Amino acid sequence: MRKDDGNDRASEASAESSFSSYADPLVHEALQQAAALEGSAEAEQLHKLRVALRQLRTLLWAYGPTLDKDFASQQRALLKFCANAAGSTRDWDIVIDLVGESGGSALVDAFRRNRTEASETSRETLSNANLKKVLREAIAEVNRELNTQASRTPLTQFARHRVTAAEKQLKKRIRVAMKSGTSDYACFHEVRKAGKKVRYLIEFFDPLLAKKQRKGHKHLKRLQKRLGSLNDVVASRNLLKTHRATLPDSDAIDQALRSLKKEQKRRMKAASALL
Repeated sequence: MRKDDGNDRASEASAESSFSSYADPLVHEALQQAAALEGSAEAEQLHKLRVALRQLRTLLWAYGPTLDKDFASQQRALLKFCANAAGSTRDWDIVIDLVGESGGSALVDAFRRNRTEASETSRETLSNANLKKVLREAIAEVNRELNTQASRTPLTQFARHRVTAAEKQLKKRIRVAMKSGTSDYACFHEVRKAGKKVRYLIEFFDPLLAKKQRKGHKHLKRLQKRLGSLNDVVASRNLLKTHRATLPDSDAIDQALRSLKKEQKRRMKAASALL
């Protein structure tokens, strides 16, 4: 058997028949992490759950042109809702990490109480969402729709086309961010989202892609790391502003906000240097 026989078989498959091979491991990972949350909402479990749900959203985006538009949009919106529910707890973990003891013990204690409340809300929201049923029904419906279509698209052709489409979207958003300078975080956030999409698609379809489509993966990971670091600071500032009235020691909050604003500018410049 030749070394690349596995890739040859994959390239002969259709995109429609291959959907489950990409979706099923992500569903398994999401449900595994969601089940672990029944005992406690640990940061690592929440992060892994969010990543799995984001990857599923990206996979649905990739298959979007072959699916009913309203159905695909509805499923992606539901996955986004669940990912956001899992994210609220981790946001408080980041605030605790960034502000730390510099805010004083009373403020840190308040952060931890809010983190506990967010954890309980996350678990309740995800439980009410019935994630297991939702995900399995969604994947089954996508498979039904794909497998009843008359035409078939070669998987390699499909993978390269969708990665190219995502790369074009990313390049467009990078151009907008570069024109905006370092004053408009919203543009950087759009780059971050588009970059995640490209990164996940490359990781899904790596064996099927042309070399030029894979070569930028390392740079993209570095950019995503800096944009993620920037997002942590922005999210922390927003969280402090939103909950300011319920937090003790307004002077400590003012100091934390000033410090985070300064750090945001530094991280904006660092991210901008990689665009």
